[in-house]
Amino acid sequence: MSRPPRILFEDEHCLALLKPAGQLVQGTWAPPGETTLEQDARGHLSPADPDAAYLGIVHRLDRPVSGVLLWAKTQKAARRLAGQFQKRAVVKEYWAVVETDAPAPDAPARPLAAVDVWNDWLTPRTDDSGRIRVVPEGTPGARLATTRILVDDSATLPDGLRLLRLWPETGRTHQLRVQAAARGAPVTGDATYGATLPFAPGVALHARSLQARHPTTSAPLLLSAPLPDSWAPWNLA
Repeated sequence: MSRPPRILFEDEHCLALLKPAGQLVQGTWAPPGETTLEQDARGHLSPADPDAAYLGIVHRLDRPVSGVLLWAKTQKAARRLAGQFQKRAVVKEYWAVVETDAPAPDAPARPLAAVDVWNDWLTPRTDDSGRIRVVPEGTPGARLATTRILVDDSATLPDGLRLLRLWPETGRTHQLRVQAAARGAPVTGDATYGATLPFAPGVALHARSLQARHPTTSAPLLLSAPLPDSWAPWNLA
């Protein structure tokens, strides 16, 4: 059964929702008793007939990740928003609490610098263990992933944890998760990439904000997602 989604912004053209960690965005493989965020959004738009609602997806978040997700409510809006993502005109900021004492699954680990631009060549698909891999440039099928990062040392976190602010410039599968892990700093709770500490639900990676242009007015559209309750023990603003 569809549940009411948390709405961050809505008009006749766009719908921005807060995606909970652990929820699938779309697809037909949600476990019994669970709904995808798309199903919840359709139930919001057209309670009497959810399948009749138009809902255009223009970007995605991994299942264990929380944060802001923007949808289009018309075909025109979907085309224009998708164009902004394709041209890398959308600014996305993520927050991640990472483990700095966990062993990296892909050795040797790259150093974690305070301010950096991460450039890595990634496999296009997950392997049998569910991981994307960092591979040498020139590997057949590999795709370049680029992320700007800042280690935010103003946050007071337990020993062995640090707060990263990340601005991905590409949108590769598991991009932020695998790039952080490759530097010996897997996202807390992300056992797939070598994290050793528990974190539920999902992982400590949050799509904090998204900046785009409104698809019809071209006015700046700034969307921000509050941190989940699971982040409360860290007292982050």
